[in-house]
Amino acid sequence: MRRSLALRLNAGLATLAIAAGTGVFLSMPQASAATGGATGYATQNGGTTGGAGGQTVRATTGTAIHQALCTRASSSTPITIQVEGTINHGNTSKVSGDSCNTAADKIELKQISNVTIVGVGRGAVFDQLGIHIREARNIIIQNVTVRNVKKSGSPTSNGGDAIGMESDVRNVWVDHVTLEASGGESQGYDGLFDMKANTQYVTLSYSILRNSGRGGLVGSSESDRSNGFVTYHHNLYENIDSRAPLLRGGIGHMYNNHYTGINSSGINSRAGARARVDNNYFEDSKDVLGTFYTDEAGYWQVSGNIYDNVRWSQRSGDNQPAGPDPRSNTSISIPYAHSLDDARCVPGIVGQTAGAGKGLRVSDGNCSPQDPDPTPTPTPTDPDPEPEPEPTDPDPTEPGGNNLSIGAGSDGSSKASGTSYGNVRDGDMSSYWSPTGSTGAISIKWGSATTVSKINIREAAGATGNIRSYRVLDADSGAVLASGSGAGVITFPATTLRKVTFEITGSSGTPRVAEYETYAR
Repeated sequence: MRRSLALRLNAGLATLAIAAGTGVFLSMPQASAATGGATGYATQNGGTTGGAGGQTVRATTGTAIHQALCTRASSSTPITIQVEGTINHGNTSKVSGDSCNTAADKIELKQISNVTIVGVGRGAVFDQLGIHIREARNIIIQNVTVRNVKKSGSPTSNGGDAIGMESDVRNVWVDHVTLEASGGESQGYDGLFDMKANTQYVTLSYSILRNSGRGGLVGSSESDRSNGFVTYHHNLYENIDSRAPLLRGGIGHMYNNHYTGINSSGINSRAGARARVDNNYFEDSKDVLGTFYTDEAGYWQVSGNIYDNVRWSQRSGDNQPAGPDPRSNTSISIPYAHSLDDARCVPGIVGQTAGAGKGLRVSDGNCSPQDPDPTPTPTPTDPDPEPEPEPTDPDPTEPGGNNLSIGAGSDGSSKASGTSYGNVRDGDMSSYWSPTGSTGAISIKWGSATTVSKINIREAAGATGNIRSYRVLDADSGAVLASGSGAGVITFPATTLRKVTFEITGSSGTPRVAEYETYAR
């Protein structure tokens, strides 16, 4: 369906209207400092204001962030820290002081309150360095990217969590952030957004969580039920294996989120948890709601959701999906005001608003999907027009049908700095994956068995011809499906599998795979 999008600029800026396929009004505050107000459960329990009313400082290193915390008059003196540049292990040291308790291997927000961290300027990237919130309250994190935080391998940070909260944390608002990894636990990564040990009144809004084995959890074990009152809204969950999120005890409210490429399980309500699930858009995913991997049941109230190409497994034992026809099994009252966008608009809205570097755009709830325009009446033409040339047949070597890589997962043997496994299935020829050396492997994977008979390896501009020799493997069995030289379309007997690997065995330069397309025929 055709839609339009209008953007409103706050703070006296001009009004801009653009066509963007969503039919929703968005407001775009200035991104030079923390803006807007907290939403969801972060508005309860006295509210979440971060460093409002306090000093504003600029930081370009992790050490400078710690220094700003440690030079306050007290651990509760309000402060806004504007961050620009790349924060990593090389520029993040422990700083001591009466108003802080920091560490060298993470951004440590411990035993403090009234703090805002906001990305400004060219952006803020926490590279392989997590943010740890512990025994803290009234914290805002906004407009930053946290990527590739590891719990094993080198370097490690924050237990592998991109943002982790634990031990009596209250009132945290995380907004317009991008949290991403490059694999699951076997590659050294853990959760993107975790809460445990009595963490309450948290909101995650307008954010991206992608390319991870684990999206996030609320409660570290079946007995850790002191957490809850968490809101997730207008977020993108993309290529996540599970925990989107996992809830143990407490209440979670998920509304207007876009879930795509959930490979094993999505919202996992268990151990008495209650999930209210409103007007979300689930697509190309498996088991997006239910109780999984435990016999301790959780509960849900569902309304207004869209399930687009969602696969549901059979119910048995500790696997209890809510589908294929999800119905409510509890009733949950939400104490705060909120406006729901129509689920049909959610992919477009989230695509325009979620994540760091989006200008802090938000929806104002005026989504109005429209029917397609009627077919226009053709304009009369002169008699006996010149005949149009006959269309030519497409190149018979080009694959046909749907690219099965869209919405699937991906991983690999290694990745060069600045590249990502997810870049090979994002439809963008300007992004790519490269191995750390001249050879390596990249895989496309699905949550259930998928039949593939053809792949198309498309090299990035400037690297055409670099791939000299390859093998295509059925990663489930290890069988070689094809081998040869050069990139492009590769055909092999139709094979049903969960993971297909393209292994580069020889190259004349650094391989750059922009797209790894997979087809059934």
